Amino acid sequence: MSSPPFSAPSRQNMDPRKSSGNRTVVVVISVVTTLAVCFLFMLAVYYLYLRRKSERKQTFFRTRQEFQRSATQYILPAMHVPPLEAQVFTYKQLQFATGNFSSANILGHGGFGSVFKGLLPDGRVAAIKQLSKAGKHGDHGFRVEVDLLSRLHSPYLLDLIGYCADQDHRLLVYEYMPKGSLQEHLCSDGSSPMLDWGTRMRIALDAARGLEYLHELVNPPVIHRDFKTSNILLDENFNAKVSDFGLAKLGSDKINGLVSTRVLGTQGYVAPEYALTGQLTTKSDVYSFGVVLLELLTGQVPVDMERPSGQGVLVSWALPRLTDRDRVEELVDPALKGQYSMKELIQVAAIAKMCIQPEADYRPLMTDVVQSLVPLVKQRSTSQKMSSGSSRKLRN
Repeated sequence: MSSPPFSAPSRQNMDPRKSSGNRTVVVVISVVTTLAVCFLFMLAVYYLYLRRKSERKQTFFRTRQEFQRSATQYILPAMHVPPLEAQVFTYKQLQFATGNFSSANILGHGGFGSVFKGLLPDGRVAAIKQLSKAGKHGDHGFRVEVDLLSRLHSPYLLDLIGYCADQDHRLLVYEYMPKGSLQEHLCSDGSSPMLDWGTRMRIALDAARGLEYLHELVNPPVIHRDFKTSNILLDENFNAKVSDFGLAKLGSDKINGLVSTRVLGTQGYVAPEYALTGQLTTKSDVYSFGVVLLELLTGQVPVDMERPSGQGVLVSWALPRLTDRDRVEELVDPALKGQYSMKELIQVAAIAKMCIQPEADYRPLMTDVVQSLVPLVKQRSTSQKMSSGSSRKLRN
């Protein structure tokens, strides 16, 4: 007996609910699959973005390190064999040069000793710093440190001509800067000429370049520790040079052979992290530079509790005004009598604000500061030529 022929079930015989359920499952699977693929794609894109960002960051730091390394390699070989080594003087030679350290030849007093004007045996006028006796290095340590300092050569650093380590006498002989210190001109009672805006910007740039050299073109870096207006000296053309770099190390850094943890520096210039923890980095010098920049803007000393209430500490008073265009002109030294560019004022105020950031990591490198100041000095040179000595108030 033959079996009946096979026949496929008709659509009419299929359960419509089952068919609808199958379609729903297919749609759900398709949607889920699509979403999963999209998610994986987005995840892959995000991963590539992070990887590329990381590579760019590594490349940036690698490039900067290579630049600094190449710059250091360019500078340091010349430092190993300096064209002129530090000259050694006897105490009698310097005693004679200064008229037995006559009070008539005193140029100033500092935290490390007194400075005298003197005439060297070769006829050069020099500034002779007589270091205080407290906490001095031994003879060998002093000579080693001075030898290192004498190998630092930059147009923006005060040249160390020589030294004296005769018995217990310790003296340093520097080139003489006839216009004195920046502090003398900013805090003048009228005896020193007023510094105009353009000169102040040139001085700021010169000083920034001095710190840039110490921080980024010397290996290992040299931290100034006591950067301030009295340590910025001016030649006959008001070109500025940084002085007293490294003297904190030559002074009272050791007591009875032990390293002192006390904070060195001058009130008003010391970075917050250094004052609180004793942690000293190149960014501590950057903070001090920001304070000097404020002094150039305002003509005021960093701390003066005789000023009106709220103005005693320059940084605290200036901070809210540095980025407020409606109040920034409150900062300007009245001695300038309006002779400045508003555009340049805003730019300099922004640089100062970055330098005095409470967090050291947020402060710029001195290289960045230099690059920010260069255009201001160039602009000023151009505007002076165009104005041909006009005394009108500049407004950009």
